Amino acid sequence: MWDSNLTVQGICVLGSTGTIGVNTLDVIRRHPERYNVIALTANQADEKLFQQCIEFDPQYAVLVNNDAAQRLKEKLDVAGVNTEVLSGVESLDRVASLENVDQVMAAIVGAAGLLPTLAAARAGKRILLANKEALVMSGDILMKEVERYKAELLPVDSEHNAIFQCMPRHFEKGLEKVGVNKILLTASGGPFRTRSIDTLCDVTPEEAVAHPNWVMGQKISVDSATMMNKGLEVIEACWLFNAQPSMIQVVLHSQSIIHSMVSYTDGSLLAQMGNPDMRTPIAHAMAWPERIPSGVEPLDIFEVAKLEFEKPDFKRFPCLAMAYDVLNEGGTATTILNAANEIAVDAFLNRQLSFTNIPRIIEKTLETITKVEADNLQTILQADSEARQVSLDWVKQLEFRQ
Repeated sequence: MWDSNLTVQGICVLGSTGTIGVNTLDVIRRHPERYNVIALTANQADEKLFQQCIEFDPQYAVLVNNDAAQRLKEKLDVAGVNTEVLSGVESLDRVASLENVDQVMAAIVGAAGLLPTLAAARAGKRILLANKEALVMSGDILMKEVERYKAELLPVDSEHNAIFQCMPRHFEKGLEKVGVNKILLTASGGPFRTRSIDTLCDVTPEEAVAHPNWVMGQKISVDSATMMNKGLEVIEACWLFNAQPSMIQVVLHSQSIIHSMVSYTDGSLLAQMGNPDMRTPIAHAMAWPERIPSGVEPLDIFEVAKLEFEKPDFKRFPCLAMAYDVLNEGGTATTILNAANEIAVDAFLNRQLSFTNIPRIIEKTLETITKVEADNLQTILQADSEARQVSLDWVKQLEFRQ
Protein backbone atom coordinates (compact mmCIF):
# COMPACT_ATOMS: atom_id res chain seq x y z
CA MET A 1 0.00 0.00 0.00
CA TRP A 2 1.23 3.50 -0.85
CA ASP A 3 2.40 5.52 2.11
CA SER A 4 1.32 9.14 1.58
CA ASN A 5 4.14 10.27 3.84
CA LEU A 6 6.81 8.68 1.64
CA THR A 7 8.91 11.17 -0.31
CA VAL A 8 8.91 10.74 -4.08
CA GLN A 9 12.31 9.45 -5.15
CA GLY A 10 14.26 11.15 -7.94
CA ILE A 11 15.84 8.59 -10.27
CA CYS A 12 18.80 8.82 -12.65
CA VAL A 13 19.08 5.88 -15.05
CA LEU A 14 22.58 5.45 -16.44
CA GLY A 15 22.16 3.34 -19.55
CA SER A 16 18.41 3.79 -19.95
CA THR A 17 18.19 2.33 -23.47
CA GLY A 18 19.78 -1.01 -22.54
CA THR A 19 17.97 -4.04 -21.17
CA ILE A 20 18.36 -3.08 -17.50
CA GLY A 21 17.43 0.54 -18.22
CA VAL A 22 14.29 -0.44 -20.11
CA ASN A 23 13.22 -2.78 -17.31
CA THR A 24 13.91 -0.07 -14.72
CA LEU A 25 11.64 2.32 -16.58
CA ASP A 26 8.94 -0.36 -16.70
CA VAL A 27 9.03 -0.63 -12.91
CA ILE A 28 8.92 3.18 -12.63
CA ARG A 29 6.00 3.26 -15.06
CA ARG A 30 4.03 1.08 -12.65
CA HIS A 31 4.72 3.40 -9.69
CA PRO A 32 4.50 7.04 -10.86
CA GLU A 33 3.48 8.08 -7.34
CA ARG A 34 6.79 6.80 -5.93
CA TYR A 35 9.40 7.68 -8.55
CA ASN A 36 10.26 10.69 -10.67
CA VAL A 37 12.74 10.36 -13.53
CA ILE A 38 15.33 13.13 -13.28
CA ALA A 39 17.87 11.99 -15.88
CA LEU A 40 18.22 9.38 -18.60
CA THR A 41 21.47 8.53 -20.36
CA ALA A 42 22.67 6.48 -23.32
CA ASN A 43 25.69 6.19 -25.56
CA GLN A 44 24.25 7.02 -28.98
CA ALA A 45 20.73 5.55 -29.21
CA ASP A 46 19.07 8.94 -29.76
CA GLU A 47 15.79 7.64 -31.21
CA LYS A 48 15.15 5.28 -28.30
CA LEU A 49 16.13 7.94 -25.79
CA PHE A 50 13.81 10.39 -27.55
CA GLN A 51 10.85 8.05 -27.03
CA GLN A 52 11.78 7.67 -23.35
CA CYS A 53 11.97 11.44 -22.94
CA ILE A 54 8.53 11.83 -24.47
CA GLU A 55 7.06 9.42 -21.93
CA PHE A 56 9.01 10.23 -18.77
CA ASP A 57 9.84 13.94 -19.30
CA PRO A 58 13.21 13.90 -17.50
CA GLN A 59 14.97 17.11 -16.52
CA TYR A 60 18.13 15.93 -18.33
CA ALA A 61 18.99 13.54 -21.14
CA VAL A 62 22.61 12.61 -21.82
CA LEU A 63 24.09 11.09 -24.95
CA VAL A 64 27.83 10.43 -24.88
CA ASN A 65 28.03 10.78 -28.66
CA ASN A 66 27.91 14.48 -29.60
CA ASP A 67 26.20 13.97 -32.97
CA ALA A 68 23.53 11.81 -31.38
CA ALA A 69 23.00 14.45 -28.70
CA GLN A 70 22.45 17.11 -31.35
CA ARG A 71 19.90 14.91 -33.14
CA LEU A 72 18.06 14.34 -29.86
CA LYS A 73 18.00 18.05 -29.06
CA GLU A 74 16.47 18.85 -32.44
CA LYS A 75 13.80 16.17 -32.03
CA LEU A 76 12.88 17.33 -28.53
CA ASP A 77 12.69 20.95 -29.65
CA VAL A 78 10.26 20.02 -32.42
CA ALA A 79 8.21 17.94 -29.96
CA GLY A 80 8.10 20.81 -27.46
CA VAL A 81 9.78 18.79 -24.70
CA ASN A 82 11.80 20.85 -22.22
CA THR A 83 14.36 18.17 -21.36
CA GLU A 84 17.89 19.62 -21.36
CA VAL A 85 20.23 17.60 -23.56
CA LEU A 86 23.84 17.11 -22.46
CA SER A 87 26.68 15.31 -24.22
CA GLY A 88 30.04 13.75 -23.40
CA VAL A 89 31.19 11.31 -20.74
CA GLU A 90 31.63 14.06 -18.15
CA SER A 91 27.88 14.71 -18.28
CA LEU A 92 27.29 11.21 -16.89
CA ASP A 93 29.08 12.21 -13.70
CA ARG A 94 27.07 15.42 -13.54
CA VAL A 95 23.61 13.83 -13.70
CA ALA A 96 24.63 11.02 -11.32
CA SER A 97 25.47 13.70 -8.74
CA LEU A 98 22.44 15.99 -9.08
CA GLU A 99 21.01 17.20 -5.79
CA ASN A 100 17.46 16.10 -6.65
CA VAL A 101 18.57 12.57 -7.59
CA ASP A 102 18.04 10.07 -4.77
CA GLN A 103 18.76 6.84 -6.62
CA VAL A 104 21.14 6.06 -9.48
CA MET A 105 20.58 2.97 -11.59
CA ALA A 106 24.14 2.12 -12.68
CA ALA A 107 23.39 0.09 -15.80
CA ILE A 108 26.10 1.19 -18.23
CA VAL A 109 27.82 -1.93 -19.54
CA GLY A 110 31.57 -2.31 -19.11
CA ALA A 111 34.33 -0.07 -17.82
CA ALA A 112 32.46 3.02 -19.05
CA GLY A 113 30.20 2.71 -16.02
CA LEU A 114 32.99 3.08 -13.45
CA LEU A 115 33.41 6.86 -13.23
CA PRO A 116 29.71 7.82 -13.04
CA THR A 117 29.19 5.11 -10.42
CA LEU A 118 32.01 6.61 -8.36
CA ALA A 119 30.45 10.05 -8.85
CA ALA A 120 27.15 8.74 -7.48
CA ALA A 121 28.96 7.26 -4.47
CA ARG A 122 30.73 10.54 -3.75
CA ALA A 123 27.39 12.33 -3.93
CA GLY A 124 25.96 9.99 -1.29
CA LYS A 125 23.31 8.41 -3.52
CA ARG A 126 21.56 5.06 -3.32
CA ILE A 127 23.34 3.16 -6.08
CA LEU A 128 21.43 0.36 -7.75
CA LEU A 129 24.41 -1.53 -9.10
CA ALA A 130 23.87 -3.44 -12.33
CA ASN A 131 27.35 -2.62 -13.65
CA LYS A 132 29.57 -5.36 -12.23
CA GLU A 133 32.71 -3.97 -13.89
CA ALA A 134 32.86 -1.06 -11.44
CA LEU A 135 33.60 -3.50 -8.62
CA VAL A 136 35.73 -5.81 -10.76
CA MET A 137 38.01 -2.93 -11.75
CA SER A 138 38.14 -0.98 -8.50
CA GLY A 139 36.26 -2.80 -5.77
CA ASP A 140 38.37 -1.49 -2.91
CA ILE A 141 38.11 2.12 -4.05
CA LEU A 142 34.36 2.00 -4.74
CA MET A 143 33.49 0.31 -1.44
CA LYS A 144 35.61 2.83 0.50
CA GLU A 145 33.94 5.76 -1.29
CA VAL A 146 30.50 4.33 -0.52
CA GLU A 147 31.42 4.15 3.16
CA ARG A 148 33.19 7.52 3.23
CA TYR A 149 30.31 9.46 1.67
CA LYS A 150 27.55 7.43 3.37
CA ALA A 151 26.16 6.26 0.05
CA GLU A 152 24.11 3.09 -0.24
CA LEU A 153 25.06 0.25 -2.58
CA LEU A 154 22.37 -2.28 -3.46
CA PRO A 155 23.02 -5.08 -5.99
CA VAL A 156 20.74 -5.44 -9.00
CA ASP A 157 22.38 -8.42 -10.72
CA SER A 158 19.84 -11.19 -10.16
CA GLU A 159 22.40 -13.40 -8.38
CA HIS A 160 23.81 -10.73 -6.07
CA ASN A 161 20.36 -9.39 -5.31
CA ALA A 162 19.32 -12.94 -4.41
CA ILE A 163 22.34 -13.30 -2.11
CA PHE A 164 21.50 -9.95 -0.51
CA GLN A 165 17.96 -11.15 0.14
CA CYS A 166 19.25 -14.33 1.78
CA MET A 167 21.88 -12.62 3.93
CA PRO A 168 21.34 -11.88 7.64
CA ARG A 169 21.38 -8.36 8.98
CA HIS A 170 24.80 -6.80 9.60
CA PHE A 171 26.60 -9.23 7.28
CA GLU A 172 29.08 -6.44 6.58
CA LYS A 173 30.60 -7.12 10.02
CA GLY A 174 31.95 -10.41 8.69
CA LEU A 175 30.23 -13.48 7.27
CA GLU A 176 31.64 -15.89 9.84
CA LYS A 177 30.40 -13.67 12.65
CA VAL A 178 26.81 -13.93 11.36
CA GLY A 179 26.93 -17.66 10.71
CA VAL A 180 27.45 -17.70 6.93
CA ASN A 181 29.85 -20.35 5.66
CA LYS A 182 29.29 -20.34 1.90
CA ILE A 183 27.69 -18.41 -0.94
CA LEU A 184 26.30 -20.52 -3.77
CA LEU A 185 26.27 -18.42 -6.93
CA THR A 186 24.00 -19.97 -9.54
CA ALA A 187 24.65 -19.91 -13.28
CA SER A 188 22.53 -21.07 -16.18
CA GLY A 189 25.57 -22.32 -18.08
CA GLY A 190 24.50 -20.34 -21.14
CA PRO A 191 23.63 -21.81 -24.55
CA PHE A 192 26.66 -24.14 -24.78
CA ARG A 193 26.42 -25.97 -21.46
CA THR A 194 26.02 -29.35 -23.18
CA ARG A 195 27.46 -28.64 -26.62
CA SER A 196 30.51 -30.67 -27.62
CA ILE A 197 33.67 -28.77 -26.65
CA ASP A 198 35.24 -29.75 -29.98
CA THR A 199 32.63 -27.69 -31.85
CA LEU A 200 32.88 -24.47 -29.80
CA CYS A 201 35.39 -23.02 -32.27
CA ASP A 202 32.52 -22.87 -34.79
CA VAL A 203 30.18 -20.84 -32.57
CA THR A 204 28.73 -17.78 -34.30
CA PRO A 205 27.81 -14.47 -32.62
CA GLU A 206 24.15 -15.22 -33.33
CA GLU A 207 24.40 -18.50 -31.41
CA ALA A 208 26.31 -16.94 -28.53
CA VAL A 209 23.80 -14.15 -27.89
CA ALA A 210 20.81 -16.52 -27.90
CA HIS A 211 20.56 -17.04 -24.14
CA PRO A 212 18.09 -19.79 -23.21
CA ASN A 213 16.53 -18.02 -20.22
CA TRP A 214 17.38 -14.31 -19.95
CA VAL A 215 16.92 -11.32 -22.25
CA MET A 216 20.24 -9.47 -22.13
CA GLY A 217 22.47 -7.26 -24.24
CA GLN A 218 24.99 -8.76 -26.66
CA LYS A 219 28.09 -8.32 -24.54
CA ILE A 220 26.56 -9.82 -21.41
CA SER A 221 25.05 -12.67 -23.45
CA VAL A 222 28.49 -13.61 -24.81
CA ASP A 223 29.91 -13.36 -21.28
CA SER A 224 27.22 -15.79 -20.17
CA ALA A 225 28.17 -18.17 -22.97
CA THR A 226 31.86 -18.14 -21.91
CA MET A 227 30.93 -18.01 -18.20
CA MET A 228 33.07 -14.89 -17.83
CA ASN A 229 29.89 -13.24 -16.63
CA LYS A 230 29.90 -15.63 -13.68
CA GLY A 231 33.60 -15.07 -13.13
CA LEU A 232 33.02 -11.33 -12.90
CA GLU A 233 30.13 -12.00 -10.52
CA VAL A 234 32.40 -14.06 -8.25
CA ILE A 235 34.74 -11.06 -8.04
CA GLU A 236 31.82 -8.71 -7.47
CA ALA A 237 30.40 -10.94 -4.71
CA CYS A 238 33.69 -10.89 -2.84
CA TRP A 239 33.51 -7.10 -2.62
CA LEU A 240 29.78 -6.79 -1.98
CA PHE A 241 29.69 -9.35 0.82
CA ASN A 242 33.25 -9.13 2.15
CA ALA A 243 33.82 -12.77 1.22
CA GLN A 244 36.92 -14.78 0.43
CA PRO A 245 37.01 -16.49 -3.00
CA SER A 246 36.98 -19.89 -1.27
CA MET A 247 33.58 -19.05 0.24
CA ILE A 248 31.93 -18.65 -3.18
CA GLN A 249 30.88 -21.75 -5.09
CA VAL A 250 29.45 -21.55 -8.60
CA VAL A 251 26.54 -23.91 -9.21
CA LEU A 252 25.15 -24.65 -12.67
CA HIS A 253 21.37 -24.41 -12.56
CA SER A 254 20.09 -24.33 -16.13
CA GLN A 255 16.49 -23.55 -15.18
CA SER A 256 17.39 -20.13 -13.69
CA ILE A 257 14.71 -20.50 -11.02
CA ILE A 258 16.96 -20.29 -7.96
CA HIS A 259 18.97 -17.12 -8.42
CA SER A 260 21.50 -17.85 -5.67
CA MET A 261 21.78 -19.35 -2.18
CA VAL A 262 23.45 -18.73 1.16
CA SER A 263 24.64 -21.60 3.36
CA TYR A 264 24.75 -21.20 7.15
CA THR A 265 26.80 -22.92 9.82
CA ASP A 266 23.69 -24.47 11.39
CA GLY A 267 23.00 -26.45 8.22
CA SER A 268 20.39 -24.06 6.80
CA LEU A 269 20.46 -23.20 3.10
CA LEU A 270 18.44 -20.14 2.09
CA ALA A 271 17.53 -19.63 -1.56
CA GLN A 272 15.83 -16.83 -3.46
CA MET A 273 13.58 -18.13 -6.23
CA GLY A 274 11.53 -16.54 -8.98
CA ASN A 275 10.91 -16.37 -12.68
CA PRO A 276 13.95 -15.16 -14.68
CA ASP A 277 12.94 -11.52 -15.09
CA MET A 278 15.21 -8.60 -14.17
CA ARG A 279 12.29 -6.50 -12.97
CA THR A 280 12.22 -8.51 -9.73
CA PRO A 281 15.71 -7.52 -8.48
CA ILE A 282 15.27 -4.00 -9.89
CA ALA A 283 12.04 -3.44 -7.96
CA HIS A 284 13.56 -4.98 -4.84
CA ALA A 285 16.55 -2.64 -4.89
CA MET A 286 14.51 0.44 -5.75
CA ALA A 287 11.98 -0.05 -2.94
CA TRP A 288 14.17 -1.76 -0.31
CA PRO A 289 13.40 -2.43 2.49
CA GLU A 290 9.84 -2.40 1.17
CA ARG A 291 8.35 -4.67 -1.51
CA ILE A 292 6.45 -3.36 -4.51
CA PRO A 293 4.84 -5.03 -7.55
CA SER A 294 7.36 -5.45 -10.36
CA GLY A 295 5.11 -6.76 -13.13
CA VAL A 296 6.66 -10.24 -12.91
CA GLU A 297 4.38 -13.26 -12.77
CA PRO A 298 4.65 -15.29 -9.55
CA LEU A 299 6.60 -18.52 -9.81
CA ASP A 300 4.46 -21.65 -10.24
CA ILE A 301 6.42 -24.30 -8.35
CA PHE A 302 4.12 -27.07 -9.61
CA GLU A 303 5.02 -26.15 -13.16
CA VAL A 304 8.72 -26.21 -12.26
CA ALA A 305 8.23 -29.60 -10.56
CA LYS A 306 11.96 -30.27 -9.94
CA LEU A 307 15.22 -28.39 -9.71
CA GLU A 308 18.53 -29.51 -11.23
CA PHE A 309 22.12 -28.61 -10.32
CA GLU A 310 25.60 -29.57 -11.48
CA LYS A 311 29.21 -28.53 -10.99
CA PRO A 312 30.83 -26.29 -13.65
CA ASP A 313 33.45 -27.81 -15.97
CA PHE A 314 36.49 -25.50 -15.94
CA LYS A 315 37.76 -27.10 -19.16
CA ARG A 316 34.56 -26.04 -20.90
CA PHE A 317 34.57 -22.65 -19.18
CA PRO A 318 38.23 -21.49 -18.84
CA CYS A 319 37.09 -17.88 -18.28
CA LEU A 320 35.55 -18.88 -14.97
CA ALA A 321 38.82 -20.48 -13.86
CA MET A 322 40.75 -17.34 -14.83
CA ALA A 323 38.45 -15.17 -12.72
CA TYR A 324 39.26 -17.21 -9.62
CA ASP A 325 42.96 -17.03 -10.49
CA VAL A 326 43.05 -13.22 -10.77
CA LEU A 327 41.07 -12.88 -7.55
CA ASN A 328 43.78 -14.75 -5.72
CA GLU A 329 46.49 -12.76 -7.52
CA GLY A 330 44.95 -9.41 -6.55
CA GLY A 331 46.08 -5.92 -7.54
CA THR A 332 45.31 -4.81 -11.09
CA ALA A 333 44.83 -8.40 -12.29
CA THR A 334 41.03 -8.11 -12.18
CA THR A 335 41.15 -4.82 -14.11
CA ILE A 336 43.30 -6.44 -16.80
CA LEU A 337 40.98 -9.44 -16.97
CA ASN A 338 37.95 -7.22 -17.46
CA ALA A 339 39.56 -5.01 -20.13
CA ALA A 340 40.90 -7.97 -22.10
CA ASN A 341 37.50 -9.62 -22.00
CA GLU A 342 35.74 -6.51 -23.32
CA ILE A 343 38.17 -6.29 -26.25
CA ALA A 344 37.94 -10.01 -27.02
CA VAL A 345 34.14 -10.11 -26.88
CA ASP A 346 33.88 -7.05 -29.12
CA ALA A 347 36.24 -8.69 -31.64
CA PHE A 348 34.17 -11.88 -31.57
CA LEU A 349 30.91 -9.98 -32.11
CA ASN A 350 32.56 -8.20 -35.06
CA ARG A 351 33.65 -11.58 -36.49
CA GLN A 352 37.36 -10.83 -36.06
CA LEU A 353 37.91 -13.64 -33.60
CA SER A 354 36.67 -17.18 -33.00
CA PHE A 355 34.66 -17.94 -29.86
CA THR A 356 37.39 -20.17 -28.42
CA ASN A 357 39.97 -17.42 -28.85
CA ILE A 358 38.15 -15.16 -26.36
CA PRO A 359 39.79 -16.85 -23.34
CA ARG A 360 43.10 -17.04 -25.22
CA ILE A 361 43.17 -13.25 -25.67
CA ILE A 362 42.49 -12.80 -21.96
CA GLU A 363 45.15 -15.31 -20.97
CA LYS A 364 47.78 -13.78 -23.29
CA THR A 365 47.02 -10.29 -21.98
CA LEU A 366 47.29 -11.40 -18.36
CA GLU A 367 50.63 -13.04 -19.13
CA THR A 368 51.96 -9.95 -20.91
CA ILE A 369 51.21 -7.22 -18.38
CA THR A 370 52.86 -6.82 -14.97
CA LYS A 371 50.31 -6.52 -12.16
CA VAL A 372 50.67 -3.85 -9.48
CA GLU A 373 48.73 -2.75 -6.42
CA ALA A 374 45.34 -1.27 -7.32
CA ASP A 375 45.54 1.44 -4.68
CA ASN A 376 44.40 4.48 -6.67
CA LEU A 377 42.10 5.30 -9.56
CA GLN A 378 44.87 6.51 -11.88
CA THR A 379 46.71 3.19 -11.58
CA ILE A 380 43.49 1.30 -12.34
CA LEU A 381 42.68 3.43 -15.40
CA GLN A 382 46.26 3.03 -16.67
CA ALA A 383 46.04 -0.74 -16.26
CA ASP A 384 42.72 -0.73 -18.10
CA SER A 385 44.16 1.30 -20.98
CA GLU A 386 47.30 -0.83 -21.28
CA ALA A 387 45.29 -4.05 -21.19
CA ARG A 388 43.02 -2.85 -23.99
CA GLN A 389 45.97 -2.02 -26.23
CA VAL A 390 47.73 -5.32 -25.52
CA SER A 391 44.48 -7.20 -26.15
CA LEU A 392 43.99 -5.43 -29.48
CA ASP A 393 47.52 -6.48 -30.48
CA TRP A 394 46.77 -10.09 -29.60
CA VAL A 395 43.48 -9.94 -31.54
CA LYS A 396 45.45 -9.00 -34.67
CA GLN A 397 47.71 -12.01 -34.15
CA LEU A 398 44.97 -14.51 -33.39
CA GLU A 399 42.10 -13.30 -35.56
CA PHE A 400 40.37 -16.05 -37.53
CA ARG A 401 42.65 -18.69 -36.03
CA GLN A 402 41.24 -21.56 -33.99
